[in-house]
Amino acid sequence: MPAASASPRDESRARSRTHRRRPWWLGGSSVHRWNAELLGWGMLALGVGLLLGQLIGGIIGTVVFWVVLAVPVVLAFRRGVPRGLLLLRPVDLLYGVVLGFLLRLVQGWLHVGMGGSPGFPSYPTLDGALPPLWWAEDLVGAAIVAPVVEEFFFHGMLLVAIYTVVRRMSGRTQSARVIGALVAIVASAALFLITHQLVDALAADAVIALALLGATCGALVMFTGRLWPAVLVHVVYNGTGVALTVVGTLLG
Repeated sequence: MPAASASPRDESRARSRTHRRRPWWLGGSSVHRWNAELLGWGMLALGVGLLLGQLIGGIIGTVVFWVVLAVPVVLAFRRGVPRGLLLLRPVDLLYGVVLGFLLRLVQGWLHVGMGGSPGFPSYPTLDGALPPLWWAEDLVGAAIVAPVVEEFFFHGMLLVAIYTVVRRMSGRTQSARVIGALVAIVASAALFLITHQLVDALAADAVIALALLGATCGALVMFTGRLWPAVLVHVVYNGTGVALTVVGTLLG
């Protein structure tokens, strides 16, 4: 006997299940409530965080900045966690180590090529010892906490929201996804760079290096659909910078 044809209700349910299971870059229910309003909250949080961080200063100011950036991320994930974004694959560690080290090498080449010292960086010190709180500010703060907070904000929230909004405006075609990805990568990398420039004036080599870091992490999120590769790249990049500074101080 021929199979009975599916009823309109069954077909509707099947389409609904498929829509819910779509990864975030294809739309679906997980990013249904990610919109321009969410982008507005993210930009407001970035401005407030920068202002409070500069006014308070020091370690406390940095912590306040991180906390303020975390607020729109929590708000966004309460609306819906983008499907697949927080998955962790073994290959993500490979992305982190290889690209993180490569970006650090590029930063070193840029620094020397633009007139910087070819030696190891070091902490300003009179007796050759490490600063008392280097482990808290740099090892924990700069190498671990900062990459996680910044990647969740710039590439876990802002990049996904920008891509989702642009894709909706451009349509559901393949070209719309490409346009959305390019806009999201460039915009999130620009905001990432501007934020660091406002926090601390950067030399030309550092500007290029951070622009490459932001673009690489953004492209990784768009290419893999996952956030952790970008987090690991950022951790390795910052961590190697701290390690080189520690070595340079102890050997100096």
